Amino acid sequence: MTTAATDADTGDSGAHPRFAAALEELGLGALASRIRRFPDATRTAVEAAAAVGCELSEICKSLIFAADGVPVLVLMDGASRVDPELVRKELGAGKVTRAGADVVRETTGYAIGGVPPFGHRTRTRVLADRELLRHDVVWAAAGNPHAVFPIAPAALVAHAGATVVDVREPTA
Repeated sequence: MTTAATDADTGDSGAHPRFAAALEELGLGALASRIRRFPDATRTAVEAAAAVGCELSEICKSLIFAADGVPVLVLMDGASRVDPELVRKELGAGKVTRAGADVVRETTGYAIGGVPPFGHRTRTRVLADRELLRHDVVWAAAGNPHAVFPIAPAALVAHAGATVVDVREPTA
């Protein structure tokens, strides 16, 4: 069941206005009606999966890393963790670390917990882990920590301008 989000940065659809504009610009305006808003936060993959009622791996996390100081977006399924060493090798970088909250907001225009896979303030390189493609639909943040939207992984990769890679931590 959806209810109005309490986040002040939401538009009528529940999406952040910047993200709603990005949907329109990409010809995805119809997705606005599929955004689901929740009274409780969906900041983490666990919270989002519980709210949506889907598997944890059907959540798409949008994570910002710094590769030699340059922001890069990594799209990862909610059940997995990014291996920074694999990201480093993929990018040919000297060092890869998680970006701080200030860098995330400055780069994307969104706060951690609400970063969507596209519609960011600045263009960044995007990597999408291959595991996302094993689902028919994944759920991603719609620009605020109370809203998510469904999208086919292939469409997500295309609209994010992502390169499909293998950068998840090996499971034990």
